[in-house]
Amino acid sequence: MSGAGVNGAWAGAALLLITLSLGGCSTSIADLPFGGASSDAHAKDGAAYLPVNQLPPARDEAAMDPAERAKVQKELVAARERQASAVAAKDQAQAKDQPAQPQAPK
Repeated sequence: MSGAGVNGAWAGAALLLITLSLGGCSTSIADLPFGGASSDAHAKDGAAYLPVNQLPPARDEAAMDPAERAKVQKELVAARERQASAVAAKDQAQAKDQPAQPQAPK
C-alpha cells in the first residue's frame, strides 16, 4: 500500500471513532431542561388527562347560541361563494388567454 492509502485508512478509522464517541453523548430533546416537557411531567400530573374511553363532563352552557351560529354559518357560506366565483372568473380568464388546443386524430 502506498503512503497516501495508509494515511487515508488512518483518517477513516479516526473519523469512525470520533463519530461513534460523539454518538454516545447524544441526549433526548425531551430530557433537556429548556426543551419540551419531560416524560416525568405527564406522570406527575395525571389529573390533567382523562382515562381512555371516558368522556369529559357535559357543559353548563352552550358553546354558541343559535343566533350566533346562524350568523357564522351565513358568513361561511358567503365566503365560500366569493371563493367559488373568484375561481370561476380566473378559469374563464385563463381559457380566454390560451388558444384552443388542436385535438389529436384518432
